[in-house]
Parts: sequence; C-alpha cells; structure tokens
Amino acid sequence: MLIAMRTEGKSVNNNRYGYVRVSAIDQHEDRQLIALEPLNIPPSNIFIEKQSGKDFNRKIYRRLLRKLRPGDLLYLHSIDRLGRNYDEILEQWRMLTKEKHIDIIVLDMPPLDTTQYKDLLGTFIADLILGILSYVAHTERDKMLTRQQEGIAAARVRGVQFGRRPADLPDNFEEIVRRWRKKEITGENAAAMCGVSRDTLYERTKEWRTAEQNSF
Repeated sequence: MLIAMRTEGKSVNNNRYGYVRVSAIDQHEDRQLIALEPLNIPPSNIFIEKQSGKDFNRKIYRRLLRKLRPGDLLYLHSIDRLGRNYDEILEQWRMLTKEKHIDIIVLDMPPLDTTQYKDLLGTFIADLILGILSYVAHTERDKMLTRQQEGIAAARVRGVQFGRRPADLPDNFEEIVRRWRKKEITGENAAAMCGVSRDTLYERTKEWRTAEQNSF
C-alpha cells in the first residue's frame, strides 16, 4: 500500500475531496463552492448534495464514502454540512478518521484539521470540540422543545385550538341525525346532507349523543 508522504503536517500526494450540502433543492451551494475553489480539488472530487442533514442515509454522501481511501483528504465548509445530529457526526468522524484513515479539514473551524495534529493532544482537541458541539446541539434541541411546549400551553390558555378544525355542520344536524336513527334515511344520505364523510358523521353524532346525555 502506498502511504501518502507528508510535509509539515500537510498531505502532498493524496486525493482531495470536497463535500457540499444544502438542505433543500431551492437552496444554493455557491458559498461553499467558493470556499473550496483555492484548494485545488478536482471537480470530479467535489460531491454536492441537496438533502436534509437529519441522518447520514444520503445517496451522494454514501457515494463519497465508497471513493475515499486511506490518506485521502476531505474538506468541509463547516461541520454542520456533514450532518445535523452531532451524535451521528461524532460516529462519522470516528469512522472516517479511525477506520477509513482519511484526514478532514473543516474550513470555518481551524482546530478541526487532522492534517495538523497527529499526536494524542491533537486527537484530544478534535474530540473535545466535537463533544462540546454535540452538547450544545442537544441543549439547543431541549430548549427548543421546551419553548414549543410553553408556547402551546400559553396558546391554549388564550383559547387557541390545535389539530384539524372540526367540520362545520348544518343548523339542522340534530334533525338529520334523528331521522337517520329512525331509519328514515341512510347513513350515506345523512352524511351527504351534512356535507361530511360517514366517518365524520359517526364521530360528531357520538359527540352530540354524549353531550345530550350529560345534559340530563
């Protein structure tokens, strides 16, 4: 196996790759591509993906993994371009650097540069930064969920209803239901007269009967 030679911590004869990701089709990857331009990455080695980073089950990313070989160098504009879930980012970082034996440079976070720090301290620094990012991401997710729950609770106090809006029923709904119960009309006829589906008719009739019984 040919081992890439290094000069002053930099790879000099390995293959360089870039991974660019945006979360939606209508978003643009220009900013990330501009950052990669000075790095002499062959155009065929730049992998562009337009997909959410919620997990790593992505077609383009998987194709990149199949191409990477020991000694290769992967550039990322920022660590969140690799993914959104920092627990999974930690696992991917370990797999890429420890199993595939490639180097990674995160352009907007210089300490995340495995070509510079090959000793135990450098590994510790990278792991520490990724761990902090993971903690911050978890904390932000927890805060977001808490804010959502507090917002929903406050909205309910103000009378805001959540979920699907109940179907409007005609003023003669009770008369239609009574005729249906007396078998003067069918369930399908009753639903059509109310302008709702049969399932909705059954559900609203059940609610009406319960309210009627509780009124006594």
